[in-house]
Order: sequence, then C-alpha cells, then structure tokens
Amino acid sequence: MLLLNRIQLILPIFSDGFVLQSRHPILLRNYAARKGTRERKAKKKVKVEVEKVGFIPHNQRNKEKMLLNRPKRKFNDSMLKTPDDDVYIAKYYRWKIYPFSEAIECHRETHHPDMYNKPQANVCINIELNMLGEKKTRFVDNFTRIAPISHKFNHGEERSILVFTKEVVMQDEARSAGAQLAGGIELIKEIQNGNLSLQDFDFIVAHPNILPELVALRGLMKRKFPNPKTGTLELDIPSVVDKFVNGINYSAIKDEYEKDFALIETVIGTLDMNEKHLEENYASLIRDVYKMKPKRSGTFITRCVMLSPPSREKLMIDYSSYVSEVANKEAESDDEDKEVKSMSN
Repeated sequence: MLLLNRIQLILPIFSDGFVLQSRHPILLRNYAARKGTRERKAKKKVKVEVEKVGFIPHNQRNKEKMLLNRPKRKFNDSMLKTPDDDVYIAKYYRWKIYPFSEAIECHRETHHPDMYNKPQANVCINIELNMLGEKKTRFVDNFTRIAPISHKFNHGEERSILVFTKEVVMQDEARSAGAQLAGGIELIKEIQNGNLSLQDFDFIVAHPNILPELVALRGLMKRKFPNPKTGTLELDIPSVVDKFVNGINYSAIKDEYEKDFALIETVIGTLDMNEKHLEENYASLIRDVYKMKPKRSGTFITRCVMLSPPSREKLMIDYSSYVSEVANKEAESDDEDKEVKSMSN
C-alpha cells in the first residue's frame, strides 16, 4: 500500500519536458553539455601549487625596483658652473681636471709621514667607459687585458706563463724573461699524455712556427689558445712574456642595469716611483684601453680618476693628450686604407 502511494506521487513526463512532482515543475535536460564544459570544470578542480619563497632580508626585497630608481653611474657635470675661486663647495661646481704630475703631488702630501704615513701607497686609476657599440642596441662586451708598461713595480700577483716555440734559444730567452715553462713539440706530447696540466698556467704564449702542431691541443686550451688578438701569438716571445709578467692587468666590467657604463679599476705603480715613470705607465694603460674602442663617433673613455688608499681623496686627471696620439694614428691608417682601395678600383 505504501509503495502504491509513492508511485502515485510520481507523475508521467509530459511532451513539453516538465515533470510535476510535489506541486513544483522540474526542468529535465535531454541534450548534451556544451563542448569544453567538462574540461573547464576539471581545470577548476585542479589545485595550483604555490611555490614557497624562503626568507628574503629586508635590504634585498624589491632589489630590481631599487636599482632602477637609483642615480645613474654615468658621470656628467656639464650642467654645473666652473668655480671662480679656490674655495668652493665641490658638489655645486664642476670637478677640477688635474694634470697628472699635480695629482701625484697632491696624493704625496696626504700620505706624508705627518698624515697617513704611507709613502709607498699604490696609485690606483679608475677609468669609466661608454660601452655603446656601433649600433644603439649593441654594447661592447666585458674584456680583460694586460697593458705593457715601461717601468716595473710589484703588482702583488703571481702569473704563471707557458711558452711554446721550436727554437731552443728563444725558449731560454722566455725563461729568463719570467716564463715558468718553455718548450717545443716534446712539451705538447707531455700534455697529450697527461703528464702536464694546462690548468696550472694563467697564460699560454706561442710562436707562429709551432702553431700547426699546437692545433692538437685546441680542445684542451679553449679560450687560452694563442691568438693574435689577445697578444699571445707573437714573433717576439721575450717581450710578450715580459708584458704578461710585469704588465698592468685590468678588466672592464659593465654595470648590471646600465649596459652602456663600465668601470676599470687598476694600479699603475706606487707613490715613491718617479713621476715621469708613473705618467708613462698611465699613458700606456690609456692607449691600451683605447684600442678596444668600437668604430663609432663619440667618446669611449669618459672619465679618469686617481686615488691612493687609505686616502678617500679622488682627483679627476687628464687623459685627452694620450688618446689624441692613438686617434691620430688610427686616422692616418684609415686614410692609407682608403687610398689603397681607390688605387685598386
């Protein structure tokens, strides 16, 4: 009887698609779901795992935004006035450009025994570069070089040099110049047999006469393979060895966010050296840096600053006279190339 009452409550389905049950019409779907509905619902059910970030110190949070909003490192004081007097507030006026000898004299005064008492302090040079390439969207890559100098000083670095040449006399000259090891074909065989490791040497220098045999070690040497561009493949081996042993080692490193700005920090000597000797070392450094200038108009070296720790005094020094010599030589060579091309045509 109870079963009959339940069956009577369920009314048959009418042709209009409605079912009457407990006085309320219920709409039944007789068609399939829209395409992609099930996939969309399945995606909603998938849990998205949020990666947990570890603790970040307060001074490193939003580091990129802070660096973008920081003051630019490129130096430009052209909008400031030149001082009319000897006494003035430096930040409101242009930097004074000192001759090299006068800047040395100023640092010697601050390192006098009555003050810092460091008469043998290092003479450091900071060179700022405009790394813009031939195109506005291209920049010069970071580079590391060794500038040859006329007057040696204790740079505090141990540089091991390996020399390859067939001539026995030149091998002896390389050793006397400061090379740690020098040899010919027998040295190549020792490296191939594993008796000698190339990782023990900072620089590898070679004479062109041994280059065909040296190609077998190209895979082991990689970037250290002798190359004329890096100055490691030359005819005059003793002078090359002397450059790598006693020269000024420097690197131009671009800023992480200012790609057109790079800084070189290096040492050219000590304060107790002769002024002219220091100036010649400085001139050779400037000329060597200027060789990396891209073929475009405008300046490459923007500023040179001399400092001598522990003193915090920074003096901007002149570099234009040394650069002009190199620029004039380049202009003469370009003119000669143009004449040769015009004659050939």
